[in-house]
Amino acid sequence: MDLPEKKSILLISHNFSPEPTGIGKYNGEMIHWLSKRGYECTVITTFPYYPYWKVQPPYKNRWYKKELINYQGNSGNLTIYRCPSYVPSNPTGRKRILQDFSFWSSMFWRVLQLQLSGKQFDLIITVAPPFHLAYLGLLVKKSSGAKLLYHVQDLQIEAAQDLNMLSSQKLFNKIYRIEKDILEKADYVSSISEGMITKIQAKVEKKVLFFPNWVDTSYFFPLPNRDNLKSKWGYAGDDFVCLYSGAIGEKQGLESILNVAQILIDNKKIKFIICGSGPYKERLIETANERNLVNVTFLPVQDKSIFNEFLNMADLHLILQKANASDLVMPSKLTTILAVGGVSMVTAPPATSLFNLINKYDVGYVIHPEDDELLATKIRNAKSGADFEIKAANARNYALKYLNIDNVMDDFVKSVLK
Repeated sequence: MDLPEKKSILLISHNFSPEPTGIGKYNGEMIHWLSKRGYECTVITTFPYYPYWKVQPPYKNRWYKKELINYQGNSGNLTIYRCPSYVPSNPTGRKRILQDFSFWSSMFWRVLQLQLSGKQFDLIITVAPPFHLAYLGLLVKKSSGAKLLYHVQDLQIEAAQDLNMLSSQKLFNKIYRIEKDILEKADYVSSISEGMITKIQAKVEKKVLFFPNWVDTSYFFPLPNRDNLKSKWGYAGDDFVCLYSGAIGEKQGLESILNVAQILIDNKKIKFIICGSGPYKERLIETANERNLVNVTFLPVQDKSIFNEFLNMADLHLILQKANASDLVMPSKLTTILAVGGVSMVTAPPATSLFNLINKYDVGYVIHPEDDELLATKIRNAKSGADFEIKAANARNYALKYLNIDNVMDDFVKSVLK
């Protein structure tokens, strides 16, 4: 494909590589993909902190930092500006608001410096959450004439409202008005699932592009001999390992795993792993200890070098959501699960994007959220399910066809970098 010569792109986002999961992971992979193909990319971000809620070494959250990356053999250059900010170790709703405005204030000065330098861009990308970073993009758009893409990874406002993170309806009404102003002023709006696109289009009369999260299907792929892999993590070959790997927060409803583990405590061969980092992990560990749930193990975020093996080791992958959080987010963990041919047990209400995907392509099992007895029954039945290998093959095929990073990014380039 012929690429436009020396297009210049600016990304403004809280999260960027080397964050291993979530928005930072996808932002990093997107910008590195573009830089390697000759685009000149600039990133205004902060220091890596997610999903640990603590700035990770060797970075220090003390002052601004500039990083330069040159891609040999290509004309693309990558410049990264990291801005200091407030990172709460216990991210409550109010602290998250403080964090968002801390980022905005810190990044504002870097954006202003870029404007004063006369730097020009062809495309500006801002990623929500937080939604209000788009105003920094609009500032650059006004001075440079660049086009603005507002990309929605998470319907942050609805999630905060449905999870009762804030109590003032007047404040929510004002925030929704601000968001609508951003949606109307952006040149492009995109999101990661059909359900989220439908919700966004209900707010603004504008086409919303489908820009899904992707996966490197050459890096994440099925491995044989799952029984042998299990031994590396201390399990027997005939153990049935149910894995949750991802962010550990309120919207995931991970207390259901503990409830199900208690229901299945007498089935010695069914084991549960909760792997990740987040504000609710310590609370879950305390609860598991109080209940003496010996069939539940907690693990830290696994290094990328062994993550493919780790995912392949699990028999069943748990993707849990609370009912009121459905179609407000699309779990990013699903892409790598599908790539390794993982079979998922999903909680999602009917007619949501996640529900439709699992059923349409037969890549797992899906039940209504917050029914622990039913979830326990489905896990018990899945252990002896005859259709397991069919679902695993379907998962891998779906990833190859729809989630390959080159296919997704090629479509992105055609849509917004004409």
